[in-house]
Amino acid sequence: MIKGKIRSVFVTFLTATLGNLLVVMNPKKVKELSDKGLTLVLGDNLTLSERLMRRVILKKLEKNGDHDKLAQLHKAYWIKQGDDFVNKTQDNIDNIHLPAYKNALDILESEISNESINFEKLIEIGTGNGKVLNYLSLSYPDIGEMIGIDLSKEQTKINRINYENNSRLEFVDGDVLDWIANHQRGNMVFLTFRGVLEYFTQKQLISFFEKLNGLGNVIFFAIEPIDALNDFETFPDSKVYGIEGGFSHNYVKLFEDAGFKVWYNERKKEPNQINLMSIVGVKNY
Repeated sequence: MIKGKIRSVFVTFLTATLGNLLVVMNPKKVKELSDKGLTLVLGDNLTLSERLMRRVILKKLEKNGDHDKLAQLHKAYWIKQGDDFVNKTQDNIDNIHLPAYKNALDILESEISNESINFEKLIEIGTGNGKVLNYLSLSYPDIGEMIGIDLSKEQTKINRINYENNSRLEFVDGDVLDWIANHQRGNMVFLTFRGVLEYFTQKQLISFFEKLNGLGNVIFFAIEPIDALNDFETFPDSKVYGIEGGFSHNYVKLFEDAGFKVWYNERKKEPNQINLMSIVGVKNY
């Protein structure tokens, strides 16, 4: 623990000194890093100097409250590096995350099965490698369309090949905000699994949830990380948190303000993680 604190102090010092100097001296590199997105560092995909510059860029945007620019960086990352992330972490879904959240997904299944509404579509936002959507397709035989939306065009192509034998699955590349603008009303279920909405600004989520509320009968089941230190009763608005510079959102309030009713609300602590997972189920009817 002491070693970790010493390392943190040293990294903070390097960021404030060498990192700031590198950013000032290398505007082309700053643009290059920003264009590719700065959300995550995986393995050796960034050099030490690039990592320091990344920290400076993210911290500066956080300090200035420039949430729109942070969201743009996150979107760029998932568009351009989403397939790389999936390739390096794809076994985690089967071995860690699906087993850990099977009970939560069973709760969603129970809620849907007890409804008199015939849901026509299940849409997973940020579907990644499609394993969660494929898993859910086995649990919902009566839902005709299972749609996975992801920003990565390359990963979407891979998913279409990998799941070509499951005719109920459809994979769409692009932004879910564009997708819902081009679709008619219906009975739909939306899902996010372990970190999608955290890359939307609060303003974007307010607009998104309000649009969803006008689409017909909607169930939304969000499994999203939040800052464990968030006291939403005292500070109800979203905040930047963590090494990714993502957003910790007050999902219950945001959904309720948009006209949804909460039917499930849980916070889950994952092993070896400092943040919490907020599991929120809502509907608008």
